[in-house]
Amino acid sequence: MAWGCAIKGLTFGTSEEPERALLVAVEPQHSRDNWSAKDSLEELGRLANTAGAVVVGAEFQRMTKPSGTHYVGRGKLEELVALKTSLEYDLVVCDDELSPRQQRALEEELGTRVIDRTALILDIFAGQARTREGKLQVELAQHRYLLPRLIGKWAHLERLGGGIGTRGPGESQLETDRRLIRGHIQRLEADLEAVRRHRELHRDRRRKGGVPLVALVGYTNAGKSTLFNVLSKAGVIVEDKLFSTLDPVTRRIRFTDGTTILMTDTVGFINKLPPSIIAAFRTTLEELHDADLLLHVVDITRHDASLQHGTVEHILRDMGLNEKPVVTVLNKIDLVNEDGNVAKSTEEETRLNLGRPDFVLVSAVTGEGVATLADRIVQALAVSGGSWQG
Repeated sequence: MAWGCAIKGLTFGTSEEPERALLVAVEPQHSRDNWSAKDSLEELGRLANTAGAVVVGAEFQRMTKPSGTHYVGRGKLEELVALKTSLEYDLVVCDDELSPRQQRALEEELGTRVIDRTALILDIFAGQARTREGKLQVELAQHRYLLPRLIGKWAHLERLGGGIGTRGPGESQLETDRRLIRGHIQRLEADLEAVRRHRELHRDRRRKGGVPLVALVGYTNAGKSTLFNVLSKAGVIVEDKLFSTLDPVTRRIRFTDGTTILMTDTVGFINKLPPSIIAAFRTTLEELHDADLLLHVVDITRHDASLQHGTVEHILRDMGLNEKPVVTVLNKIDLVNEDGNVAKSTEEETRLNLGRPDFVLVSAVTGEGVATLADRIVQALAVSGGSWQG
C-alpha cells in the first residue's frame, strides 16, 4: 500500500527566468536511515535553489520501495500529471538516483524534463569547480553518470536484435556515442591518475617534513570553510550555499604554543551522496586517508544536526576512516542564543556526541571557542601520535 503527501512552503529565491521545479520523493517503509522524506525534500529544495531553480512544489509517497518503472506509484503519478496545470512546472527533480528506464518513463508521462538528485549535485559541482583537478573529477563523474543513460536512449534498437530496420544511423550512432564516452572516461581517469601520483609525491615530502595533517570534514554548509579561514587566514570563498567550496585547500598553521600543523579543507558531504561521485573524487578524498586528525564540523543550529552528523559518520565508515582520531566541532553557537551560551547537557548534543565525547563548542564567525579548539587539536595530536613523529 502506498500513500502520498505534499509539503507546503518550500519556495526558494529566483534568478533570471529560472526553471520551475517540482520535487518528488519516495519514503520506503523500511528505510535504512533516519531521514524522513520531508527532511530530505527540504534539502533537495536547497540543492535546487543552489542550482538556480525555483521550487514550486514538493510531493512524496510512502511505498514499500520505489516503483521500478515510474519511481512513484500510478496514483501519485496521476497526481503529478494533474499538478502540471496549476503549478506550471517545467522540471521534475527526484530525490533518489533514477534508472534510465524510470527517467524515460517519467518524462513520457509528465511531458517534461526529469532529473534526479545525482544529476542535480553534479550540476552544482560543475558550477563550483575552479581548479583543473576539480573540473576533471566533476567531468569524470558526469560521464560515468551519462553512459548508461545514453545507452538507454537507444535501447529500442538493441532489442530488435539486428534485423531489418536496425541498420543505419541509429545503430551506428549508439556505438559511436558509446565509444566516444568510454574513450573520454579513460582519458579522464588517466589524467586524474597523474594528478594522484603528483599528490602522492607531495604527501611523501610532507611526511618527511614531520608536520601533522589535520583535515576538516563535515556536512555541506556546516561552516567548515569559515572555520578554516579563521584558523589559517586562507581567504577561502565562503557562501551560504551547499557545496560552496569544492576544491581542496591546504595551509600551514602555527599555533601560539609553537605547534605547526597542515590543515586541509575538502568538499562537504551530503545525504544520499552517490558512490560514483565519491569514486570520482578519490584523488581529493585521499587527503583524508593521510590525515593524522579529523575535525568533524557540525552546524549545531540545524534541527536535523544529529542526522547530518550521522550521515558524515556513515560516509567516513564506508571510506574506511572510522578509526581516525576525531574532534567534533559544534559550530555556530553564536546563533543558538544572544549570549552564545550553550547548555552542555541538551538532548541534541548528547545524541550528537554519542561515542564521540571529544567535542568543542565554537563560533567561526565571532571566534568564540577557537582558542580552545586550537588547544584541543594539539592535545589530540599528542595523544594519537602519527606519521609525522617518525
